[in-house]
Amino acid sequence: MAEKKMVEAITSMDADFAQWYTDVVKKAELVGYTSVKGCMVIKPAGYAIWELIQKQLDERFKEAGVENVYLPMFIPESLLQKEKDHVEGFAPEVAWVTHGGMAKLQERLCVRPTSETLFCDFYKNDIHSYRDLPRVYNQWCSVVRWEKETRPFLRSREFLWQEGHTAHATAKEAEERTIQMLNIYAGFCEEVLAIPVIKGQKTDKEKFAGAVSTYTIEALMHDGKALQSGTSHNFGDGFAEAFGIQFADKDNTLKHVHQTSWGVSTRLLGALIMVHGDNEGLVLPPRVAPIQVCIVPIQQKKDGVLDKAYELRDRLKGSFRVKVDDSEKTPGWKFAEAEMRGYPIRIEIGPKDIEAGKCVICRRDTREKTEVSLDELEVRTGEALDAMQRQMLERARIHRDQHTYSAAGMEEFERIFHEKSGFVKAMWCGSRECEDAIKEKLSVTSRCMPFDQERIADACVCCGRPARKMVYWGRAY
Repeated sequence: MAEKKMVEAITSMDADFAQWYTDVVKKAELVGYTSVKGCMVIKPAGYAIWELIQKQLDERFKEAGVENVYLPMFIPESLLQKEKDHVEGFAPEVAWVTHGGMAKLQERLCVRPTSETLFCDFYKNDIHSYRDLPRVYNQWCSVVRWEKETRPFLRSREFLWQEGHTAHATAKEAEERTIQMLNIYAGFCEEVLAIPVIKGQKTDKEKFAGAVSTYTIEALMHDGKALQSGTSHNFGDGFAEAFGIQFADKDNTLKHVHQTSWGVSTRLLGALIMVHGDNEGLVLPPRVAPIQVCIVPIQQKKDGVLDKAYELRDRLKGSFRVKVDDSEKTPGWKFAEAEMRGYPIRIEIGPKDIEAGKCVICRRDTREKTEVSLDELEVRTGEALDAMQRQMLERARIHRDQHTYSAAGMEEFERIFHEKSGFVKAMWCGSRECEDAIKEKLSVTSRCMPFDQERIADACVCCGRPARKMVYWGRAY
């Protein structure tokens, strides 16, 4: 009964997807709740995934010439006020520090919701000549946004992220860097997280406060809702003018720099859960799984069984992240727990297996079991993990494509959103009024104007005027 109960504790995703998500987050021990409303403890199992994301993403950044820095978490109010659109965009979410000890501060300090203004303040004293450019910096840190409604990983008042902030001599270089970083995010999501994404530009309504243009990667969750999974912003020279960031160019004239910023956050853990998880719990892509192989000894109290399990672990640990579940629980419980925690590969080994010189490999995603000779264990484990990584991306892409629809007119557009969930591709005239009307009527937002444009129709889906762009629309987290 105990083994069955562990799985029953997860609500079926088809019955209540939001509750399923919460159940998985709690049962897989990814987070814990705290006395600080809207904030979470990221527990070891969750933080280990974030560490792997951070490590592999940071390697890609460094290959692209990015250097890491760290700036203060406090921003003086006067600094935040310097860029009008930016401060207006973040004002409702800002947390303020008003006292230092018992003394009231002369000027309020904002706890960083994002660090554009601090980087600008830093760059204005750090950049003097064209020889100082480009500046391609990133910081790994936490930020605070006073969200009204919170959900672990997807929306919390404090969350972890990286934020890149760059400065360039020309508009062309800034635009190239903006797109380069978006492509790095897209490649990482697909190659490491096995999450397919749509790359495109945000509309003016949806772009970052203070940006000239915002580019995004949009992923589709299992329930058909979109998740903005990473953004890259081109600021032009607007921030530079507001903060006085100038450099002496080769022709000896003073010019303003062109800036970018780009970021992903612990939201990616929410995406992993909602794209790949099932009714038994987490399903982790091998490249981001803290434990890739869990060895479960069968009848472990019999002579030689545990020793053999440890021997297999020692053989595999040079190439894979491995653990032996040598707890006193029953094998059935261990299987259920391994599935709950999303370990990609489970290896089962018992007295009869040892005698026959073999073991059983079970994949988490397909639950396919294969008998493997112990002599071939390293090779067959590697093959299984590679196949799982590749096939998880393929399945997620098929799911996304099967839940992506096209609508030529408003009647069709409404019908799809009333009857189905997913992305809907439809044409748009470019007006804010149509975007607002669609959101008001259907609780649907523009996700992006994809780089790969299609001509679904000649007229805007909302007003019937000539269309300018094909847009992905959807309900989103």
